[in-house]
Amino acid sequence: MERVSETQTQPHPKTLQYRIDGPDDAPVLVLGPSLGTTWHMWDRQIPELSQQWRVLRFDLPGHGGAPAHPAASVADLADRLVATLDELGVQRFGYTGCSIGGAIGIDLALRLPHRVASLALVSTSPRFGSADEFRQRGVIVRTNGLDPMARTAPDSWFTPAFAAAQAAIVEWAVQMVRTTDPGCYIAACEALAAFDVRAGLGLVGVPTLVLVGSDDQLTGPAEARTLVAGIPDARLALVPGASHLAPVEQPAAVTDLLMRHFSLAWQDTLAAIPAPPVPPVSAPVTPVAEIAPAVEQPRAVGVARPDPYEIGMKVRREVLGDAHVDRALATADDFTGDFQELITRYAWGEVWTREGLDRRTRSAVTLTALVAGGHLDELAFHTRAALRNGLTPVEIREVLIQAAVYCGVPAANSAFRVAQAVIREETTPYE
Repeated sequence: MERVSETQTQPHPKTLQYRIDGPDDAPVLVLGPSLGTTWHMWDRQIPELSQQWRVLRFDLPGHGGAPAHPAASVADLADRLVATLDELGVQRFGYTGCSIGGAIGIDLALRLPHRVASLALVSTSPRFGSADEFRQRGVIVRTNGLDPMARTAPDSWFTPAFAAAQAAIVEWAVQMVRTTDPGCYIAACEALAAFDVRAGLGLVGVPTLVLVGSDDQLTGPAEARTLVAGIPDARLALVPGASHLAPVEQPAAVTDLLMRHFSLAWQDTLAAIPAPPVPPVSAPVTPVAEIAPAVEQPRAVGVARPDPYEIGMKVRREVLGDAHVDRALATADDFTGDFQELITRYAWGEVWTREGLDRRTRSAVTLTALVAGGHLDELAFHTRAALRNGLTPVEIREVLIQAAVYCGVPAANSAFRVAQAVIREETTPYE
């Protein structure tokens, strides 16, 4: 078997930038990157893996010089990978991914199990922290650019001992994040904020290895054990002396674990019944844990109208954040409980889900109305919501200046004081 290399760097918006190493007639093994990294995070695994497999590595949109076509969800990223594999004529493959790359692997295993021969999840979680954490990242990047994320990435990715001894790798990591397209990074954060497959783990039916660094503070051993407990027959591998980017920090150990897992898993699956026809990428199967957005449809006479409470709660949490909504619901009692339900069902389930305005515009309208009414408490949390919905501090300033003309200078003066405090708190980079 002849070993070959192939790189594709200008993909269609619905495919991904990729590189292939290894024999062209070998079984395909796909490697998925972490947020903020490129396919080079797997460089030290390639010499061994490419002896046995045709290894395809891909970049996330806007990463590593890939075209900046933001993806709206983990499922969208998975669909783009499938489209890329379809173009190459690849029907069945092994898959390993790190962090968001692992999330893509779970999505593929849930929706296209007939195509995934085996799966390895590195530094992965069925839910990555809280939605608030990732939307907060988006606010910081939108305001300050990627430099704050770049400067703090090594602290999250590597153990202190490794970072102190490997200055060149630390600088490489910083530059990877710094050169990522901000819009694509923010979109990936939104995708992770919405990702939650805890309820669907039992439906993952492919041989799975869950691999985690012992010192990983982002998606550590606790998250790994959740995956192992939920996925039938999954195995856990703990890598000592490694943090989030275990393939970079402990390359030999990770390579050995992947070699053993995929070699054994492939033997078990090669004799499987031929796969059914591949669903078109343009019409993907709905992921197990994904909640479809509300779409207004004509209602037949006599047909009961769907209760908007569930979608209202989803939108309310996305806009205001889990912490705010949890506090509001925790304080509800027999006297205020019906009011909280009314807000969720009517304001969030009926109005905020309408298609006529996007969320950025609805936030601008809401800020103006709150200034006019002098509702400063609500203005504070809706300023935070406006940042999460994509308004920049400059745009919020302009909304308040416009409100001063039509709602009065004293009202706008109070609003500026409240909004300024919130913006400072929300856009201050992590130390």
